[in-house]
Amino acid sequence: MLSNLLEDWARGIARQVGKFVAKSGLTPNSLTILGFLLNFPAAFILAQGQNWSWIAGGLMILFAGVFDMLDGAVAKVTGKVTKFGAFLDSTLDRYSEVVMFLGLILYFRSGPNTDQYGGSILVYVAIAGSLMVSYAKARAEGLNMECKGVGLLPRPERVILVALGCLIQPFWNLGLIVILWILAIFTNFTAIQRIWHIWMTAKVKEPEAFVPQVAPTAPVTPVVQASANGHKEPAKVELEEEEPRKRWSFRRVDGR
Repeated sequence: MLSNLLEDWARGIARQVGKFVAKSGLTPNSLTILGFLLNFPAAFILAQGQNWSWIAGGLMILFAGVFDMLDGAVAKVTGKVTKFGAFLDSTLDRYSEVVMFLGLILYFRSGPNTDQYGGSILVYVAIAGSLMVSYAKARAEGLNMECKGVGLLPRPERVILVALGCLIQPFWNLGLIVILWILAIFTNFTAIQRIWHIWMTAKVKEPEAFVPQVAPTAPVTPVVQASANGHKEPAKVELEEEEPRKRWSFRRVDGR
């Protein structure tokens, strides 16, 4: 994870640039959509698999990633921070990663010798881990639990690593494969870190299990009935309980 000092520094620059961008009339949502659309030409360039395309694609990935900070900065500068804007930003970020990894899959599946190191499988595992990292954070926030900054590879680090792998690929044939191994392992490890963090947080915040109290049963009051001469006699139920005893006593008398 990037240090808080570096992140604050990047956010500060984004706010300064956001003030300038806000004068152009671009809304935060339009910046979010523009950053998402830039991933399509980046994916197309990466799929070419040429030395120039790796460098151009890596730079375009970084350029598209800048919009991930600019849209939020412009929203704060212009006072247009909305729930839908945050939702749109998070949703299109996931699509941006899918499109970016799609370009790599197209490259690895483009020829008989381009996938000799299992790059397409690594891309699949990496994108699954990336989506689970983001989902864990979104689900935790939906449960009112903080998960920001938890884990080794949140989105900024993942974007930088993919761009770095593309930029070094022309100079080292295994550069991208090594980066994909790092992403495949540590994105899923980050998802596990967030699951563990939410589990420990939930254990502290959740109240003890409620044990229902059983109300004590009231004592049964004998039911009495008034006879014709005014005396109170037991109800019929109690008389039926006494009848077997009387019949037994009568039998004993007759037997005598």
